[in-house]
Amino acid sequence: MQPAILLQSISRHISLSKEEEERLIALFKSKKLKKKQFFLQEGDIQKHAVFVTDGCLRSYSVDKNGFEHVLQFAPAGWWIGDIRSLITQQPGILNIDAIDDSEMILLLKSDLEILYAAIPKLERFFRILAENSLATYQHRLIDNLSLSAMERYNNFSRLYPSLVEYLPQKQIAAYIGVTPEFLSKMLSQPAAKK
Repeated sequence: MQPAILLQSISRHISLSKEEEERLIALFKSKKLKKKQFFLQEGDIQKHAVFVTDGCLRSYSVDKNGFEHVLQFAPAGWWIGDIRSLITQQPGILNIDAIDDSEMILLLKSDLEILYAAIPKLERFFRILAENSLATYQHRLIDNLSLSAMERYNNFSRLYPSLVEYLPQKQIAAYIGVTPEFLSKMLSQPAAKK
């Protein structure tokens, strides 16, 4: 388990004492996934907050025609989850799987509630994460409604610079909302080289 990467992430927004860090670490569960292994499937209830420490996960839905729609990629240092399922403890609508061999830290929802009472500044940390997430998703929704595919690709490249060369084009296409064939053709155009 690699708690240092999570503690570093937390320290960007709040300061924890050594005792608070130890209390938090004591509740961590470590999990490893092999490439293409699921953490969560549509219909499952998400019981843990998930922080990626190594590798990369993705969350996505599959439409009635079998097309995948990627909502998020989570490389090391990112949180991921079916937030509605985690909050409501109802069956989820997302799939979460590993893009490659990955490791993560899990925190049970019930343990998070205990931590919020014991270490109130953690509630502030997760509020900041929730606000940033909401702002990002709202921005992405507007972009998907108003930007061209190339502009969406450029936004993806800025958000996930380490993943542009790493991910298969099929995954990137599913994130920006185009077919892999369209993305390949678009990126082969001279104007795309700018």
